[in-house]
Amino acid sequence: MGGIFTEIKRRFDAGSILAKFIYINTGVFIIIRLLIIIMHLFMKETPFLEYIQMPSSWWLLIRRPWTILTYMFIHFDLLHILFNMLWLYWFGKIFLQFFNGRQLGGLYVWGGIAGGILFILSYNIFPFLKQYADNSFLIGASASVMAIMFAVSFYRKDYMINLFLLGRIKLIYLAIGVFLLDLIAITSENAGGHIAHIGGALLGICYAHQYKNGKDITNFINRMIDKFVNFITHKPSFKVYRKTTGKQSRKPENHRPETDDEYRRRKNEENRTIDEILDKLKHSGYESLSAEEKKKLFDASKK
Repeated sequence: MGGIFTEIKRRFDAGSILAKFIYINTGVFIIIRLLIIIMHLFMKETPFLEYIQMPSSWWLLIRRPWTILTYMFIHFDLLHILFNMLWLYWFGKIFLQFFNGRQLGGLYVWGGIAGGILFILSYNIFPFLKQYADNSFLIGASASVMAIMFAVSFYRKDYMINLFLLGRIKLIYLAIGVFLLDLIAITSENAGGHIAHIGGALLGICYAHQYKNGKDITNFINRMIDKFVNFITHKPSFKVYRKTTGKQSRKPENHRPETDDEYRRRKNEENRTIDEILDKLKHSGYESLSAEEKKKLFDASKK
């Protein structure tokens, strides 16, 4: 059993950011389904679900603000996650033809946030939806997937794809068709899901427009992710010294100053390491860097 988990971890570490998102969504789905089965066998309810779904109630969201991030990795039904992951894989592969994995990761998060914001606004503004605001919740990666799909569709409006029965069509036509279907269905039983789709799609269009104008709106969210990863992977260490009396003194550590030659050798070694990391970043993308390499790059950027 240990070998299986080791292999999964190895594949996860070696995979692209697209593969990592599929792994994460699938892993979370399996864990949730197993927990639900166990709870049902013991005739227990599943209250933990309320703490990872995004509520449409303002008051609940204020008490559970993390749900605007967790919801975009949560699926309950097999078909739900199957189609979301297939769409994420297909459009993610197209997206990576023109952008890098770091941008895909940032856009996935931004798309989910945009879908969540439009979801909660709609359920607290429109009277038809407001009556369901107290017991409506949002789950799924659909808004994130829509952001990726619409970003590449509006960035490369001439991109062609092959569709069963329809043949070759422009990707943007498929995107517009999906958008219209979601717009028509915003008063259906799954109104919240369709509204979130629209929010993700609008964010994707905004991304493409801003990127053409030289601005990458994923930079901010990626910086936040970097700081979070660095925080949890590089905890500060502390040294504890024994308190001494006035008659006692702690011997100073024997650190002599560097000579000029030692300083130059150290700086040359640091520069060589950074050059190697930058070369790896250029050819394989940010997700290929190890945690230590990311920290060295982050530290070097602050100097």
